[in-house]
Amino acid sequence: MELQTLVTWLLFSASFIWFLLLATKTQSKSIKTPSSTTNTTIPKSYPIFGSAFSLLANFHRRVQWTSDILQTIPSSTFIFHRPLGSRQVFTAQPAVVQHILKTNFPCYGKGLTFYQSINDFLGDGIFTVDGEAWKLQRQISSHEFNTKSLRKFVETVVDVELSDRLLPVLSEASNNQTTLDFQDILQRFTFDNICMIAFGYDPEYLLPSLPEIPFAKAFDEASQLSIERLNSVIPLLWKVKKFLNIGAERRLKEAVAEVRGLATKIVKNKKKELKEKEVSLESVDLLSRFLNSGYSDESFVIDMVISFILAGRDTTSAALTWFFWLLSNHSHVENEILKEITGKSETVGYDEVKDMVYTHAALCESMRLYPPLPVDTKVAAHGDVLPDGTLVKKGWRVTYHVYAMGRSEKIWGPDWAEFRPERWLRRDEVGKWSFIGIDYYSYPVFQAGPRVCIGKEMAFLQMKRVVAGIMGQFRVVPAMVEGIEPEYTAHFTSYMKGGFPVKIEKRSHLYE
Repeated sequence: MELQTLVTWLLFSASFIWFLLLATKTQSKSIKTPSSTTNTTIPKSYPIFGSAFSLLANFHRRVQWTSDILQTIPSSTFIFHRPLGSRQVFTAQPAVVQHILKTNFPCYGKGLTFYQSINDFLGDGIFTVDGEAWKLQRQISSHEFNTKSLRKFVETVVDVELSDRLLPVLSEASNNQTTLDFQDILQRFTFDNICMIAFGYDPEYLLPSLPEIPFAKAFDEASQLSIERLNSVIPLLWKVKKFLNIGAERRLKEAVAEVRGLATKIVKNKKKELKEKEVSLESVDLLSRFLNSGYSDESFVIDMVISFILAGRDTTSAALTWFFWLLSNHSHVENEILKEITGKSETVGYDEVKDMVYTHAALCESMRLYPPLPVDTKVAAHGDVLPDGTLVKKGWRVTYHVYAMGRSEKIWGPDWAEFRPERWLRRDEVGKWSFIGIDYYSYPVFQAGPRVCIGKEMAFLQMKRVVAGIMGQFRVVPAMVEGIEPEYTAHFTSYMKGGFPVKIEKRSHLYE
């Protein structure tokens, strides 16, 4: 890029930002607080700037804002005008979701914008690529995730982390009557778990001292800054910062170097270890499996494994955080889950987890209201017409809104706002619960179609074992202002803004 061109773009960007801030300041006077009624009409569009003013005014709650708009539109689909003529379709319509994720799957991939924003962090991993590169990684991953030996390895990892780290931390908090940030505890727990499963590496993030680990800190920062790139109103700004190596882009570069540096070291050590001794596939991590299968290219396996760490850590901890908050406000749900735990061993085995039908339903219901991934975006490779008649042009983003779909009266009925696991269940003649699945395209929490989450069963296995382990011994009691709902927000995945402060109480018996 020539210096003159760069200076011109910088001046234009500065003027643009100044104008946007003025417009946002003026408009924000009419925007009410998130707790009150908000403007749910399709945002007004202006030449060149599109609806950037409305987006900036609502950026702090963009998930809820776009969800509110979708709830008021009969078609549950609208077109958002981005700056410089770009368009983005938002939808909460199951028929449209099925169209983009299955029926016309080849047309809707990750796209160049997503790739450029995330590539520095995730490289050419399974979540950033399309076409043949995606097919190869999907085939490799699907094979490994369907093996009994990996499932057994996951069980062992979860058991050890649960009994040796999580439960002792909760016990100490209970004995000392201290307040914990339960969201942080769960993130530490799942980070240790997924690093062991993916790399065979234990970062020791969940210890009684709750240490700061450079790898975990860098991983968090890299994921957050990467998604800020993707959500940028003016993508040119982060590209200029990257060129100049300043601000957030410099921090991202340093964080990525920390993550990929350790990952490279682990891969080299793993290769050496596999050469020196034979390793049984009955109890080895994903990295060992990939290397043993002949995929020795370091960059290739690092990209794959980092992607799995991102998916396995943030989604599971987010789901469990909101689950325990909902549980604290619904004693009847807590009692039903406790009934399922009664009589099971302290370390719940795989067969016992399969029988935890009500717990499974409660987790599904929690993720309906507070999905780990609130939205997902694809990009049209060519022109298309959606089932509801919406015209999509080449290069347009098409976003299906998981959060809005979970709160749609059209999908879930007038009681959609209720936390009711029973909507996923039915009783047989003897009163035993059985699970009723729902169409993936009405509940795309784990995506759907060819890209449906291959780690879904592993995630449920882990979550149900954690729920049984914690609830069998402790009650998690929120230590926040009563009656105030925590704020749902998101980067790559959702989280509870400000953390989840709790007190831990020991149970003397399961129905206490």
